[in-house]
Amino acid sequence: MEQLLAQVLAAIEPHRGEGKVADYIPALACADPGKFGIAVAGADGVVHGAGDCDEPFSIQSISKVFTLALALTRVGADLWQRVGREPSGSAFNSIVQLERESGKPRNPLINAGAIATTDALIGDGDGDSAIAGLLAFLRAQAQDDRIAVDEHVAASEAATGSRNRSLAWFMKTYGIIDNEVETALDAYFRQCAIAMSCRQLARAGLFLAFDGRDPVTGEEAIVWHNARRINSVMLLCGHYDNSGEFAYRVGLPGKSGVGGGILAIAPGRGAIAVWSPGLNEFGTSAVGARALEQFVERTGWSVFAGLANPTAGAT
Repeated sequence: MEQLLAQVLAAIEPHRGEGKVADYIPALACADPGKFGIAVAGADGVVHGAGDCDEPFSIQSISKVFTLALALTRVGADLWQRVGREPSGSAFNSIVQLERESGKPRNPLINAGAIATTDALIGDGDGDSAIAGLLAFLRAQAQDDRIAVDEHVAASEAATGSRNRSLAWFMKTYGIIDNEVETALDAYFRQCAIAMSCRQLARAGLFLAFDGRDPVTGEEAIVWHNARRINSVMLLCGHYDNSGEFAYRVGLPGKSGVGGGILAIAPGRGAIAVWSPGLNEFGTSAVGARALEQFVERTGWSVFAGLANPTAGAT
């Protein structure tokens, strides 16, 4: 694996710095687009890494995957009464579909759906408790207590979150949001501002590759059917209006974040995390997606491939 990651690192080297950082969030605007890290967590729990894999970054929308896992555990299938499971085909912060579809977001991985999911996780509690629970979950799955919210990023998001406030207020008028709008948004901004490294993120996502269980300890993080449903939503919706292209190129359930990270899940194999801050026009890491494509070509870890060795290098 170390040799393979070195090959991936060499393959993306000419492309370092491609893409545009998310400058609409001021705290992310200073990110170095030349950074790149990759980490892979396997069934044995060992995490292999290369490049800037130990440098924390803002996971942003990747947090939606873990919030979804906890919300499904808390409220079960009732969550789908307020959030759909269909690809949006629209930008991550689009308000058009909400108006057309009576305030119900298409899926929990676009901004509107994630705000509604966060609201469901809060329930009749409070935002601080919801974030504390999310952090405890991430720390347990990553086996690392250093994971925390970057409060500077959270404040920056709150200060520039007018579009997200519009989405939340629109859903509130349709009864999709139960709590006060600012309560839901404060928790949402803070969850997106969680900082993790590629190593931490890959290990934290490992349970999704093994039907909701940690393959090392055997502990159940979430029930098996929720793990499979989350993977299916990630495959169909994890990259907004670029999800089809990602599935075509990479062939794994994945979730991107505008901080430049991507978490990809290879069921039965492991979890892969990449980070490079430069984004393509759809908000997915340009170099990160390229690296995952290179990784899958070399390993055959695609949900569309059999267990036998596929033809390497196919396009």
